[in-house]
Amino acid sequence: MKILNQTFTLSNGVQMPKIGLGTWQVKNGDEAYHSVLLALKHGYRHIDTAEGYQNEESVGRAVRDSLIPREEIFVTSKLESHIKTYEGALEAFDKTLKALQFDYLDLFLIHAPWPWSEIGKDCRTGNVLAYKAMEKLYKEGKIRAIGVSNFSPSDMDNIIEHCEIVPHVNQIGYFIGIDQKATLDYCHAKNIVVEAYSPLGIGYLLSNPDIGTIAKKYHVSPAQICIRYCIQKNTAPLPKSTHEDRIIQNTQVDFEIKAEDMAFLDTIKGDPRRWD
Repeated sequence: MKILNQTFTLSNGVQMPKIGLGTWQVKNGDEAYHSVLLALKHGYRHIDTAEGYQNEESVGRAVRDSLIPREEIFVTSKLESHIKTYEGALEAFDKTLKALQFDYLDLFLIHAPWPWSEIGKDCRTGNVLAYKAMEKLYKEGKIRAIGVSNFSPSDMDNIIEHCEIVPHVNQIGYFIGIDQKATLDYCHAKNIVVEAYSPLGIGYLLSNPDIGTIAKKYHVSPAQICIRYCIQKNTAPLPKSTHEDRIIQNTQVDFEIKAEDMAFLDTIKGDPRRWD
């Protein structure tokens, strides 16, 4: 079965496509609209956005204009990182739904455990409050699945200890050269599906000579190696592109990287100056 037709089954039984289109840093308007429309045209059925990306309006319009039945497209959005109250989370969700012009959302995530302007701040109480609001929306049928993003094991422990529903998903930066093994192992043990954003390492991995060597061995592009690596690590990659040829190419990953080559890719060290 081709990767575009493969899904993860979340712990509540919801099917989430294994590969999706990321829209971080894709501008609202023509750029976001056309990239989503092109992705849907070429078989994507999973689109990732966020209120913080400021492109929900264009994403929603593209989904509607695609004329593909809404229930066939899995759309994710996120609660802005600084919103850490119950009422604030409810209001933000309403804002997101209005921007998308949807009746429901497939997946809603807390974007980060702390505001992006205050990375590392202790927001445990606020995260619980925000998540409880998401539980309410989930029980009302307004969201099909809920989860978190950029959460460490301790951040997730806090949610699980104080809330009713174990997060269905944790979306994290995951790519060759970044060590997220502890978080990945934790999520898999808890039956939390991991989504991999920035699977191309914000683009800098595409010029890595070692990845290039592996790509030549399999007669594919470095991007395809990066995306396939994430899939074989049992994560759902969310590659971003606004170019039709790359949007297509990023899904042509129905090959298998051999165990010895995966082990070699595991030895590649990322450049911490390029990832923050």
